[in-house]
Amino acid sequence: MPFEQFIEKNFHPRSMRLIETANSIIEEFQAQGFTLTLRQLYYQFVARDVIPNNLQSYKALGSIINDARLAGLIDWDAIEDRMRSLETNWHQPSPHAAGVAMRNAYAIDMWANQPQRVQVWVEKDAMSAVIEKVCRPLDVPYLACRGYVSQSEQYRAMCRIRDSFNEDGQSTTILHLGDHDPSGIDMTRDNRDRLCDQFQLGGEALDVVRIALNHDQILKYKPPHNPAKQTDSRFAAYAAEFGTKSWELDALNPKVIADLVTKHVVARRDAKLWNEKVAQLHDELERIDDAVATLE
Repeated sequence: MPFEQFIEKNFHPRSMRLIETANSIIEEFQAQGFTLTLRQLYYQFVARDVIPNNLQSYKALGSIINDARLAGLIDWDAIEDRMRSLETNWHQPSPHAAGVAMRNAYAIDMWANQPQRVQVWVEKDAMSAVIEKVCRPLDVPYLACRGYVSQSEQYRAMCRIRDSFNEDGQSTTILHLGDHDPSGIDMTRDNRDRLCDQFQLGGEALDVVRIALNHDQILKYKPPHNPAKQTDSRFAAYAAEFGTKSWELDALNPKVIADLVTKHVVARRDAKLWNEKVAQLHDELERIDDAVATLE
């Protein structure tokens, strides 16, 4: 937890209260294993009625958080940028260390014996870290769609789904999560229509299920709202059904999202078949442990 100082700054008392609140929220989510983006942190402030939900508040909070990190008052690892990261080669100090690292990375296809497969698609790349945290232990592939999925990626998805169905007899369920706004709602339909109609995947091979953000979840969790974009070509149809407010997926508590994904994935797997794979993995890891022990 690096609190590293680079500037000296005297903060206004109100700014200090916001910094203290930020640290309290950060600690709460770190205890649950989550790292927040600045936007997720902002929505926690809004949901707790600390600041209003508008662009000015978002920019002001971002400025305070930025200065607080530079002043050594907020952990540098507490807020992450999920759009940018440095890529580097994989290095290890010794063969034994490499063996241990490879052992820890070893995995088998836990869904190979299941009657169906599950994928998780999320509209925003900023939510990918939350989705990754829950999908990896469930051995479920996940895709950050970044809005409407490109034609190239839709084709690749179709090929994977078609191969699973034709070669292994496995159907696929895509669990989709997106904003509750004119385009975010429509993206679920677009994924279903393009895969099923354009690329001719039958209903036996594919099911697309929207698991968030849905209107019943808005009523239950009461995330802060924004005006729906009237310039969106889908606004009229959306407003006729939901009104002129919209809600972002980021505004939900990350644990709520993680629990939701887990519930839907576990409901679609056969527990007995899953446990067979767990036993297989345990036996194979023991064999790898014996091999790693011989490395210097």
